[in-house]
Amino acid sequence: MRRRWLTGAVATGAVAAGAGWAWWRHSVGEMAPGANEAIWSQTFPGLAGQPAIEMAAFKGKPLLLNFWATWCPPCVEELPMLDQFYQAQRAKGWTVLGLAVDKEEAVARFLQRLPLTFPIAIAGMQGTALSRDLGNSAGGLPFSVIYDKHSRVQHRKMGQLLASDLQNWASL
Repeated sequence: MRRRWLTGAVATGAVAAGAGWAWWRHSVGEMAPGANEAIWSQTFPGLAGQPAIEMAAFKGKPLLLNFWATWCPPCVEELPMLDQFYQAQRAKGWTVLGLAVDKEEAVARFLQRLPLTFPIAIAGMQGTALSRDLGNSAGGLPFSVIYDKHSRVQHRKMGQLLASDLQNWASL
């Protein structure tokens, strides 16, 4: 009887630890002071032959800012859905900006296989620090930040987006 109780206690502890780790891994923390203001002054390199992307150009419009990488399976899986969202919502003023936390060469090769219609910029490893400043305390990918038409953060999500997320945000 004691052995069963001990086994049950260990199993319960393991489940609780796993749930706690998963919650921490997918939680969004506080934004660093001034991070929201600082994002609008950023300029990111475009892909070869493309102009640099200035964040100020997106100010005053609804924006889905998505941090992603070619080596991140959930990122790659959500990109076609983000592209569909962009195509469906851009007439309403929305834009999507993908900030690749990756090398330009890898992104260029990837986009040859999976072309996207929304803008992509190269954030490189600076993108990890920027996403942390925006509340991505775990530093994981994908990470998305939703800005309303007044350039205020409305939502932040760590982890893969769902179609329901996009449906909810489309009404902003």
